[in-house]
Amino acid sequence: MNGKTILITGGTGSFGNTVADKLLNNFNPSKIIIYSRDEKKQYDMRKKFNDPIFQFIIGDVRDRNSIFKVMKHVDYVFHAAALKQVPNCEFFPFEAVQTNIIGTQNVLDAAEEVSVEKVVVLSTDKAVYPINAMGISKAMLEKLMLAKARISNSETIFCGVRYGNVMYSRGSVLPLFVEQITKNKDITITIPQMTRFLLPLPIAIDLVLFAIKEGRNGDILVRKSPAATVENLAKAMKEIFNTNVKIQTIGIREGEKMHETLVTQEDLMKAEEYGNYYRIKNLEKLDFDKYFSEGKVNHFPQEGYTSANTERLSLEETKELILSLEEIQEALKGYKVDAK
Repeated sequence: MNGKTILITGGTGSFGNTVADKLLNNFNPSKIIIYSRDEKKQYDMRKKFNDPIFQFIIGDVRDRNSIFKVMKHVDYVFHAAALKQVPNCEFFPFEAVQTNIIGTQNVLDAAEEVSVEKVVVLSTDKAVYPINAMGISKAMLEKLMLAKARISNSETIFCGVRYGNVMYSRGSVLPLFVEQITKNKDITITIPQMTRFLLPLPIAIDLVLFAIKEGRNGDILVRKSPAATVENLAKAMKEIFNTNVKIQTIGIREGEKMHETLVTQEDLMKAEEYGNYYRIKNLEKLDFDKYFSEGKVNHFPQEGYTSANTERLSLEETKELILSLEEIQEALKGYKVDAK
C-alpha cells in the first residue's frame, strides 16, 4: 500500500482509528481518507493523528453522489461504515437497510466506476444464519459484494472479511462490564452457557490487511478465533477487577443466538484452510440453467465452524486475553485510583 490512496468508510469508529494507526506506522500511503458522518469524531481523530496525510470528509454512504465524488483517485477501500448494534437495528430495521445494504451498493458501484484496485467489505458472524436485522443486513452486504465480484467488468477485486466479536469495540460487552463494575452494579449476562468468539481488535486489523494482500475476487476471509462462555467472561472481569459485585442472568434477548457461526457447513464445501484463516471461494460464475438443474457437491460437512466447537478458552485463558487489551489496562489504572 506504499504510495497508495486508501479510503476508510465509517473511518472514525474503532476499526478506522486502529487501521489508520497501523497504516501510518507500518506503511507509506500517500493519503488516508476518513469518510464518515460524525463531525465530532472527525475533529477528535484529526487532533489525535495531526498528520497531513489524512483527509477528513463528512459524508454518508447512503448519499450516492457523495460517495461517488470521494471515490475518485482511490486505490484501496475498507468499507467499515455500518449500523452494527443489534438492538438499534431491531428497533429501526430500515435504517440498517439504508446504511448496510443500500450504502454498501453505493460504495461498490462507485469503486467499480473508477476501477479501484481492491475493495474489502467488513462482515460479521451475525451475517451467518442471521436471525436479527443487523445480521440480515450484513448477509446482504456479503451477497452484494459477491454479485459485484461475479458480474463486474472492471479490474477491481471485490472481497470481504467476516469476524466475530471484536473485544472492547463500541457497543461490545466488555465496556459494559467495566461500566457496571466501576459503578458497583451487578454484571448482567444473558445466559451462562452462551458462547462468543473473541477477537482483539489488532487481530481483526491483521485480517483486513491479509485480505488486502491475499484476497481474490469473491473471497470471504475468516480468521480462526477462540471462544468463551459469557459466564467465564463475567467471572474473568470480576477477578481482574477484584470486585465482589454479583453476576445477574437476564436471559436471552430478542435477536440473540446461543452460539455464533463464522463458517457454515455450506461455506466449508467451497472453503480452504490457509494457516489461521479460512478462504471461502465464491468466484464461480452462476449459470441459471445449470443452477436449477445440476448439483455439484456430494460431501456435506457434519458441522460448520462455530463458537461452540472452536477452541474454548478456560477461565484463566480468558483472563489472560482480556488483560492483553490496552483498554482494560487503562481501565484498571483508573479503577485503582478511584478505589483509593
